[in-house]
Amino acid sequence: MEVQRVAEIFDQAVAKTFGLHVDDVVISIHCGSRGLGHQIGTEFLKDMAMSAAQYQIVLPDRELACAPLNSPLGKKYLGAMRAGINCALANRQIITHLTRQAVATIFPGIHLGLLYDVSHNTCKLEQHTINGQKKALYVHRKGATRAFGPGHPDLPDVFKKTGQPVLIGGSMGTSSYVLCGTKESEQRAFSSACHGAGRAMSRTQASKQWQGRTLVDELAAQGIIIRSPSMRGVAEEAPSAYKDVSAVVDIADRAGLARKVAKLEPVICIKG
Repeated sequence: MEVQRVAEIFDQAVAKTFGLHVDDVVISIHCGSRGLGHQIGTEFLKDMAMSAAQYQIVLPDRELACAPLNSPLGKKYLGAMRAGINCALANRQIITHLTRQAVATIFPGIHLGLLYDVSHNTCKLEQHTINGQKKALYVHRKGATRAFGPGHPDLPDVFKKTGQPVLIGGSMGTSSYVLCGTKESEQRAFSSACHGAGRAMSRTQASKQWQGRTLVDELAAQGIIIRSPSMRGVAEEAPSAYKDVSAVVDIADRAGLARKVAKLEPVICIKG
């Protein structure tokens, strides 16, 4: 969870709809189903790889393991994955409630409104146009987030003109961004954009290269407060362990996958 300052606005009209203004304080929560989603993926990857021959599926790579949608294994996986999604949604709702309670004790009367809660690392059944025809597709987004453009029927009315809010998290020492979905993304990437900068190295590599305590002190010198029960966890999330989020966002913007709306700078980062 990160307390952030809105440092820059790129699109005033969309930012106004999103309720964002320069020097506003916002709170970003990035949390999933904890170990459940990973466990589901691990178990079904093995089961699907072992069952591929049964369904006459030739796998060019084990990581592409799959099963027919209407098979017992396919149905079982979709049910398990949806349980993981529901767990993550409930988890974030609980954290949001506790955050609101904590803020209310310091700033009575302040209401924390929700901009958007979006799931990623999931598979969703959606309608997309393929060769001029509407088709139902299961869209997998790993390391990506949904980015519906303006007018999409699945968007709430408030976002019909702007497109879906796209939340791009940076590392604890770099900026994060709010973008909005585009019409172009529907044709170019099944309405998808990145959901973060992406790691430049593994967590194991990062923990060997940096000391958590040193990073906490360095970030404190920049005015960024880090709170974590684990110094190893801090080392794993070192800013330099990630790609340049500003460059990644600029590329997504230029490619038409999502459009830049606001830049957020970290003030307090809490690692759980």
